[in-house]
Order: sequence, then C-alpha cells, then structure tokens
Amino acid sequence: MASAAAVAGLRTSAGHACSGSRRAFVTRARPIPSLNRTSLVAQQSFRRAFADAAEPPKKKRFPFLRWARRLTYVYVVGGAVFLAYQIYDLRHPSDQQEPGPDKKTLVVLGSGWGAVSLLKKLDTENYNVVVISPRNFFLFTPLLPSCTTGTIEHRSIMEPLRNILRHKKAAVKFYEAEATKIDHEKKVVHISDDSDIKGDISQTEVPYDMLVVAVGATNATFGIPGVREHSCFLKEVGDAQAIRKKIMDCVETATFKDQSPEEIERLLHMVVVGGGPTGVEFAGELQDFFEEDLKKWIPEITDKFHVTLVEALPNVRNTCWIPEVLGRIADNCFKVLPMFSKTLIDYTEKVFNDEKITVRTKTMVKKVTDKTIEAEVTRPDGSKSLEIMPYGLLVWATGNAIRPVVRDLMSRIPAQKNSRRGLAVNEYLVVDGTENIWALGDCSSTKYAPTAQVASQEGAFLARLFNSMAKTQILEEELNRLSELKVAASDQEEYTRLEAQVQARGKQLGRVKQMGAFEYTHQGSLAYIGSDRAVADISWLNGNFATGGGLTYLFWRSAYLSMCFSTRNRILVVVDWLKAKIFGRDVSRE
Repeated sequence: MASAAAVAGLRTSAGHACSGSRRAFVTRARPIPSLNRTSLVAQQSFRRAFADAAEPPKKKRFPFLRWARRLTYVYVVGGAVFLAYQIYDLRHPSDQQEPGPDKKTLVVLGSGWGAVSLLKKLDTENYNVVVISPRNFFLFTPLLPSCTTGTIEHRSIMEPLRNILRHKKAAVKFYEAEATKIDHEKKVVHISDDSDIKGDISQTEVPYDMLVVAVGATNATFGIPGVREHSCFLKEVGDAQAIRKKIMDCVETATFKDQSPEEIERLLHMVVVGGGPTGVEFAGELQDFFEEDLKKWIPEITDKFHVTLVEALPNVRNTCWIPEVLGRIADNCFKVLPMFSKTLIDYTEKVFNDEKITVRTKTMVKKVTDKTIEAEVTRPDGSKSLEIMPYGLLVWATGNAIRPVVRDLMSRIPAQKNSRRGLAVNEYLVVDGTENIWALGDCSSTKYAPTAQVASQEGAFLARLFNSMAKTQILEEELNRLSELKVAASDQEEYTRLEAQVQARGKQLGRVKQMGAFEYTHQGSLAYIGSDRAVADISWLNGNFATGGGLTYLFWRSAYLSMCFSTRNRILVVVDWLKAKIFGRDVSRE
C-alpha cells in the first residue's frame, strides 16, 4: 500500500513537474503577461517589420483598373442622383408669378422648334406671355421617321407644352387654337378653336404689343395633281400614324387569298419621294423594318417587298441657303442628300444598293393616282420619257408651302409683295414693313435653310433680344431716377456717390445695347441610312468632318438624345430603342 501510494505520488509530482515545464515553455513562447500595452504594440510592430523584410512586397498589377472602377462607381452614383433630381424637378414645378398689368403683352404663335426654343430661354417675368398653337405639345421631328415603323413610340418624342411653360418664373397663358388672321394695324390676332369639343366661344381675338410668328410651313405639292389626295406626308404625329397603318394594310392585303401576282407586287412597292434627310431616313427605317421583323413573321412577302427612293432635279435656290454648302449642292444636284459631301453621298448610295433600296434620280413626278405614279425620267443622253410606277404606299417628303395665315399677312403688308417663300425679315428677324412683329423658322424668308437647326438658333436669338430689350428698359428707368436724385443731391458726398452709380448704370446699359444681328452657325448635318449606319457632316474648326458607318450611327443616336428637350423624352426614347432591340418591332396594324 505504501509503495503504491509512493508510486502514485511520484507520478503526480512528475506530472506537475512536466505540466510546470510545459507552462514555462508556453510562457516563454508567448508575450509576457506583465508587459504593458505599449510593449505589446512595439512587439507586434517588430514582427510585422520582420515579416515585411523577409518577404519582398508584391507589386499590384493594373492599378489603373482599380481607379477606373472607382470612377465608374462615382459616375454611376452621381448620374443616378442627378437623374432623380431632374425627375423630381420635372414633377414638382414651383409657384409662378402672376402677369403684371403694366408689362407688355408678347404673343407667340406656334409650338415648333423656333417657338419652343424662344420660350425656354425667355425671361417671362419681363412680359405677359401668351402662346397660341393648334397642338399643345412640341414634336421632336428628327426622330419622326422612326415612329412610322414602331422603332419609337410617338409619345416618346412629344413634350407637353404645359410642362415647359409651367416651369417658367412667371405664368404663361396658353390657348390651343388656330391663328386665322393677323391684323397688324389693330395689333390683334384672330384665333379659332378647332378641337372636337367646342365651348360657347370658338372664335375670338387676342391683343398684343409684340408678336412672334413661328407657325412653320405646310407640305408643298408643287401643283402636281393627286399628291395631296393620295400621298402620305411626314410632318406631324398623325402623318406617322397614318403611314404605320398603311404599311401594314399593304402587307396584310398582299397576303389576302387569291390575290393576283401583279397586285401583290404593287401593294408591296413602297415609294418615297424626296432625297433629303427625311426621305432618306424613312427609306432606311422602312427597309430595316422589313429585314428585321416583317419577313420573319410574314415570310411569304420576302421576295416581293421593295422600297424605291425617287429624287428629281432639285431647285438649288429652294434647297439650302448656307454659303459653304451651296456650291456642294450645285455639284450634287442629281444625288440624294445634296447638302452632304460627295463622299457621304456615294457611301449612302452604296449602302442603299446593299440594302436593295432602289434610288431613282432625275425622276420628276407629274401625276399621282390612287395606284400609280406618272413620272418623267431624264436619261443619260438627255432624252426624256414618261414612266408609270405602280405603288402601294407613297410618302411625299419634299418641299414647304406657306400657311394661309402667313399668306394673308403678307398680302396686307406692301413691303412683303416681292417675297415668295415666307415673311421677309431683317437681320434682327423683324418682319419687313412692321415694327412689332418678328418671324422665325419655316414661315420666314431668310438666306438660311428652313431647318430645325436654323429655327432653334433663331428662337434662342429672339429670347436674348427680348431679354435685352426688357433689361434696357429697366436700366433706362433706373438711370433716369438716379439722374433726378443726383440733381436734387443735398451735399457733395451724396452727389459723388450718385454720379458713380449713374456712370456704372450707363456702362451697363451700353453693354446691353451692343447685341448684334442674328448670325447662324451651321453645326453640321446628320442622317440615318439604315442597317445601323448613319452619315454625319460636322463643322469642325474651320472645315467639315465627314464620316459614315456604325460608329457614326452611335454618334447619331447620342446627338439626337442630347437634342431632346427634356429628361423625360430621353428616357422614353432609350427605353423604346431597347424594346425594339430586344423584342423587335410590333407588326400589328394599330
């Protein structure tokens, strides 16, 4: 028993000894518990430094990718915040000032490029502004050809006019009416309510102190019989919707049971008259619609659908008035897109040939019936012959004509008797023979082309002019008041102070009055030609930069997006493009 206990005690003491030795070893391996926190931090720093010295530092590969990723995050977040603010601002207009009875009444006729550009930049608190137009929206016309095939919905390129007017500092009155007569002697505009629902008063007069005529132009038929009765035009939303329905009517009728081959060929022959940007873009959009959608869902028309672009000898005087482009048009008078460089014209015709779009130049339409076009064709040897072309759809995309209200005003002003294209204006866009009427856009006659780009710059110029006129009046009134106070000054110190203010206001007034005449800056031309390709003739420094192809198509899209008048339109257009790319265009009739 004693020996067993001794052995057990020996084992226990040995175990304690071994345990103690292990604890001693562990204690030596670990940091000494009695060390303070500063010593621990120093020891850890020493170990980290020793480890860093033992292993060489690893070089980080592609550091610019990390910075690019961070910048992308910043741009995405910043863009989202800015977009949210834009949407909030659009949906929550602030309170407006009420018109003052002591201010002049400025009446604006129209809601197109010129009128809307004027309204966006005009300080409405300086005038009692009244807008009169038969449509209560602004239409982004460059993308109108895309609406005919369903690439873009028509409401995506319509900006409600009240959205624009409601965001002005001072309230603006709007009347949805047609201006029927302008009496420049009595300073009144006669308007008529042409809506389907009329109230007790459908005709009235609107007095004005200042008048801006920006009613645009109507479609020119050049007196050709049958054009107005049987053609589709492409100026308004209703035109695009009518073309859309007629395209599908022609396709569905061509597939009707027991239809003759000749009738099928006629129905599926789409003719576009006009080789300008509108005609070319519509022809390209229509061919895209067929290639990407129609022949997938209606394969029986694959070998029968055909697009023809007809262009007659253009009248150089009525095509473009830009000096740097005029000579180019004279050289390209038998081509499509005559305002573009010859390289881009040749490229466009090559693309059309690849897309199987027939281009008929030197072909002048003489008569239109419900099923055929009679055209005079000039052959290479100079001889002429009459040709009959059957068609299913005819789109007339050429020429402008004067609206009745403008023609009536021109007949009342003796200084306008020699004007043929619209209201003749001076360098400040004042209508010749008047003092308080301005005209801009397609209804005016200037040395520039009747394009959206010209009308937009004219509207911005008029806004600056009207703002300057209002500021001039305010400065003159303040200058007269200070001059009176200076004369009645009681001491030399007050007189000196008022004299300094008079001189400062005089210099400011001089700067305001230095506004020059209107000068148009041509920034280039763009056109979509189909197959995700476009052409661009851009003014760059003192020359032109001409390009065409797929990258130009991306530039065409980005340029048109930037030109849209609101964030709402930009978002809707982008969504429509994505829908058309993912799901294809809708082939239903409506």
